[in-house]
Amino acid sequence: MDFQQGLITTVHDYGVSNDSIDKLLEGLKTRPTSILMPCLFEEFKRPALKLIKDVLKDLKGLNQLVIALSAKSATDVQQAKSFFSDMPFPVHVQWTNGPTVIELLKTQAENGLELVGTPGKGWAVWQGIGIATKTSEVIALFDADIKTFTSAYPSRMLHPLLDTSNGISYVKAFYSRLSLENNSLQGRATRLFVRPLLSSLEQLFDNEPFLQYLKAFRYPLAGEFAFTADLAMNLRVPCDWGLEIGLLSEVYRNVRTSRIAQVDLGIFDHKHKEIGDNANEGLQRMCSEILSSVMRGLMEHQAKALNCSQLSTLELLYRREGEDSVKKFGLDSSVNQLPYNRHEEELYVHKFSSLIRPAVNNLLESPITNQLPSWSRVLACESRLQDDLIEAGNNIN
Repeated sequence: MDFQQGLITTVHDYGVSNDSIDKLLEGLKTRPTSILMPCLFEEFKRPALKLIKDVLKDLKGLNQLVIALSAKSATDVQQAKSFFSDMPFPVHVQWTNGPTVIELLKTQAENGLELVGTPGKGWAVWQGIGIATKTSEVIALFDADIKTFTSAYPSRMLHPLLDTSNGISYVKAFYSRLSLENNSLQGRATRLFVRPLLSSLEQLFDNEPFLQYLKAFRYPLAGEFAFTADLAMNLRVPCDWGLEIGLLSEVYRNVRTSRIAQVDLGIFDHKHKEIGDNANEGLQRMCSEILSSVMRGLMEHQAKALNCSQLSTLELLYRREGEDSVKKFGLDSSVNQLPYNRHEEELYVHKFSSLIRPAVNNLLESPITNQLPSWSRVLACESRLQDDLIEAGNNIN
């Protein structure tokens, strides 16, 4: 049994509770709560979203469900609205890339605000935060492709925030990433890149607080998290694959670690990303941008950057740490009778190691990333933008 606690409060799954939603329903009466779901229209053609919808139907006290939808046409948006029309709580389908939304956000350039971010999850999350914080005190974010979604997910994620006596402002999920098809280990970006990378950087920079903070999260790339509205309003949102690490960096900047928790959601499966044929595709692009986000955090919070000799050392350290991780996961899989391709995983480590030097060099040449400004800053400039965005995102004419 794992009883370990560390820098970040850890809520374990001890396997003795059925995670009844009764307590969650009581909690929803105390604090207006929204669930935010970034979503591509293609998810409406897959079974995972129907499963999620069926589970969420039981949350009758939910203040609002916000679907931050990327869609090609008004017809797609209307289908999404129809899909959620029978929910027992308000549902706002935000057409994030709709022409009215884009036109609205472009007008803010005259105020010095660049709000038309790179299309993707970060831009959807930013819009969703603006909408959800209008009427809710607590927001939980879940992806739309989770194949293992149960009522335990929102129950366990929201509980620390709904009970204000806990003093928690931010909750991050962690879980065991397993494929439902063959029970193989997934989460390669975390297992084979982020963990070995953080261990390598720790050897280079000793016990820098920001690295200790990132290492305290059991699944730092988890896309499932929840936060209070006041925290959400003050987060800058990255627009690349460094979103999760970038948001952790923003949380580090805004709240004490004693106000952060991580929650075990058990077994978890969703779509898996391919490795990609080059550094600009798939997991390779993701890992490059994650590395940039980690290094940018070190620069911002600890005033640390790599010199030439440290960069060479990092490449060697990461390769060793990555290969050691492959060996460990090979044994882990063997004892648990899970399929494991050690050769393929070592090839992934070698590909990831080749990304380090160009990614770091690119960062040093251009350290400022594309981040959407916090909503607290936006509203200080344009106080009606939340209302205008809600109206624009609802326009499908």
